[in-house]
Amino acid sequence: MTKPFQFGVMCSLGASASEVKEKARKLESLGYYSILYNDHYAGPGRAMEESNHAPQPVASIPAVVVAAEATGTLQVGFRVIAVDYHNPVVLAKELATIDVFSEGRLEIGLGAGWIVKEYEAMGIPFDSPGVRIARLGEVIDVIRACMGDGPVDVNGKHGVSASGFEGSPKPVQGPCPPIAVGGGGRKVLELAARQADIVAFNVNNRAGKISSDGTQESTAALTLEKIDWVRQAAGERWDDICLEIGAYFTSVTNDARAVAETFTGYFGLPSGDVLEHPHALLGSVDSICDILEERRERYGFSYVTVLDHVADEFAPVVERMAGK
Repeated sequence: MTKPFQFGVMCSLGASASEVKEKARKLESLGYYSILYNDHYAGPGRAMEESNHAPQPVASIPAVVVAAEATGTLQVGFRVIAVDYHNPVVLAKELATIDVFSEGRLEIGLGAGWIVKEYEAMGIPFDSPGVRIARLGEVIDVIRACMGDGPVDVNGKHGVSASGFEGSPKPVQGPCPPIAVGGGGRKVLELAARQADIVAFNVNNRAGKISSDGTQESTAALTLEKIDWVRQAAGERWDDICLEIGAYFTSVTNDARAVAETFTGYFGLPSGDVLEHPHALLGSVDSICDILEERRERYGFSYVTVLDHVADEFAPVVERMAGK
């Protein structure tokens, strides 16, 4: 069944509550479905510099509360929370509280963590991908148990356990707000297919930092392969899952080829492959609308997230395509 389009914005965080409120209100007025924040804690310094990742000025969880308070219809949430940075029970209570305070507008994005230098800077062991992904699955179990009815009783194999109490408060979006699991590798996508409501397709960040390797492993052909992994792992859940993709390289332009040429060095791919890349949306409003239709048909992507610096120029696409 074809799902209607919805559009999110992965937002950088301002340093003040007024900046967060202003941006959230603007995105709501432009017709976006959601505002989503990253979850990083290391400030300026060597750790984030070596990861090619900008430091985040404030924490994402309180920022989501501020964004929710400033808006009335916008979904608020994360793309994504690194579960190793949080105690699962504390996280579950915080998330349930946000859903209550926002009157049911929370989207829970979860990930296994990937910036190795940030882990080191924070003194958190950076386990193998298999262990981190398995632990992510156990954290999801705890969150769902805390938000559901009855006593919590989770005893995972990777340090995640919770028992002897019932979760409180209960979310407005019962039995649990939608959970998105993001990633670019097979193991995390298969886990998302089994346990998440939204499978969030990312470039592959197995290098532990931002690099061109991830985009080269997320080409059109390889994304079709990833879709097949998700379909097989989902089984009977397939029709109920929403497929989301981060369109990190978006430009509304009348010369898509010229813009694609500027990305060839970073992508390590020819301009034709950049134009076809699932994480890129380059072209006029009309052509981007056509691309979205084609990619929904080809891959199943109905939820598209852009970066906040293109939110204004992308708004005509949202106006035309949201809900269709």
